[in-house]
Amino acid sequence: MKNWLKSKFNWYVSSPSEEEYEECIKDLIVHRDVGSMRNFMQHGDTNTLEHCLNVSYYSYRMCKNFGLDYKAAARGGLLHDFFLYDWHKGKDYKGLHGLQHPKIALMNAEARFELSDMEKDIIKKHMWPTTIKLPKYKESFIVMMMDKYCALEEVVAKAQKITRRLKMLFVN
Repeated sequence: MKNWLKSKFNWYVSSPSEEEYEECIKDLIVHRDVGSMRNFMQHGDTNTLEHCLNVSYYSYRMCKNFGLDYKAAARGGLLHDFFLYDWHKGKDYKGLHGLQHPKIALMNAEARFELSDMEKDIIKKHMWPTTIKLPKYKESFIVMMMDKYCALEEVVAKAQKITRRLKMLFVN
């Protein structure tokens, strides 16, 4: 069991090509509105585009290793936070960002791209359990977990940066 798990989570054993990943998202990444996500901060020092690319790529690799629909995971992961505003500033909607942005991201994505049912589920349910309904697909669950993993990494990186700066101040 241990060896099976190790083989499934070893990113370097069956490392998929970056070209194959790029092929999955090539029509999305060139879109002007996807590019505009770099203008909005997400977590720590990471903008929304960087965050979504991280989630997308890690989800792609995980799904590829498990023999799942890696293309839908890559595409849904890239669009999961396609809400197109800075959530740290004012808002044009009622309710909390964490509860509302999956619906807004899905609405924006559907208006610009043709999406599969799986890609829609990934975007709509990436904030589970706050979305109440469980993700319908394994790929949706993986993107949801990768989103939380990447967000944690981004926040921790920012905290470590602040800690290093504070240490420099007090050491000197």
